[in-house]
Amino acid sequence: MQDSLGVLAILSLNIVICEWLCRRTFLRHFGTTLLVILFTAVVANLGIIPSASNASDLYGGIFAYVAPISIFFLLLGVNLSHLKRAGLPMLIMFFVGAMSTSIGAILAVQFVGGDALGNGYKAMAGMMTGTYIGGSVNFNAIALHYDIAKDGSLYAGTVAVDNILTAIWMICSLLLPKLFQKWLPRPVLNQNGQLSEQELDDMHNEHETVDPQQLALLIFLGAGVLWVSNISADWLAQLGVNFPSILILTTIALILAQIPAIQRINGAKLLGLYSIYLFLAVIGAFCELAALGKIGSLAIVILAFTTTIVVVHGLLTYLFGGMLKQDWDLVAVASQANIGGPSSAMALAKSLDRTDLILPSILVGTLGAGLGTYIGFFVAEVVL
Repeated sequence: MQDSLGVLAILSLNIVICEWLCRRTFLRHFGTTLLVILFTAVVANLGIIPSASNASDLYGGIFAYVAPISIFFLLLGVNLSHLKRAGLPMLIMFFVGAMSTSIGAILAVQFVGGDALGNGYKAMAGMMTGTYIGGSVNFNAIALHYDIAKDGSLYAGTVAVDNILTAIWMICSLLLPKLFQKWLPRPVLNQNGQLSEQELDDMHNEHETVDPQQLALLIFLGAGVLWVSNISADWLAQLGVNFPSILILTTIALILAQIPAIQRINGAKLLGLYSIYLFLAVIGAFCELAALGKIGSLAIVILAFTTTIVVVHGLLTYLFGGMLKQDWDLVAVASQANIGGPSSAMALAKSLDRTDLILPSILVGTLGAGLGTYIGFFVAEVVL
């Protein structure tokens, strides 16, 4: 099938099925992100929709427009004014974790070797730095810039490894605070970050009520900011300055996210989630079996590369946490906010029975979504 409307219908149906599977079955442990990629890969390899070798025109439009606009919509939820409620200790440990991730990415290139990843080593370092500071929003932003997103097999393999290591680190984050508290006791300090039920619901509820005016306004903002970002990047390129348009879009989104009138617009999270799932579905369509076979040995390289980043992050974060005599639970939650993002950090805080850390974990995780792309590009383009 090459008809764009038919392809869009099937991609959307795949998202519906994967969301249902994530909510109703044991497959929820895989997450909607990975399920959408894998499910669409099966559909594409069965010939129901086009794959990479005979790509639909729709795919190009999704890469060019839908993917960057999805990042814009998701970043509209980053309210920096709330950061003071995270508390200074949590902010310090979060930045220690971000620094540790960056160092880990640089060492991973040296350990694995840039040649093993080919020309994509800078992109991989930037992507993994971004995702282990702020999550998949940063991962996708950097992947789009370097065109890694169009290599469906490599992208899918990296996402799979990322999901595995994030799950493993969640287990480590549950165990390590207890072990360190036993060996090197630290006073448990209440962070006074209690979260009301309404605040928790507002931050993580995926159900939004949006009217036509708000929907039109969001689409105007998304399309307008992407247009401005692209022409600004082209203008800078003519002046000899290579500045990624996705960074311009990120910056404008973060500025707009601090305006109260923008914060009151409903629907950004809803549009962002659907758009990012649509983008991931196209990634799945690019995962041809023939291409997947070619990355067999590369999968080991990706695993070694990513594991190095997480291990260095963990060693340095807990080392500095110990030197600063920080509460071990707080160190673990700050680290998880880096590696897994705000949702997993919140889940960890709940599991550790530290309700005072729930709000700080969400806030620093959200901060990571705003900073991860900048730091990822810095590692890729300046350091490496």
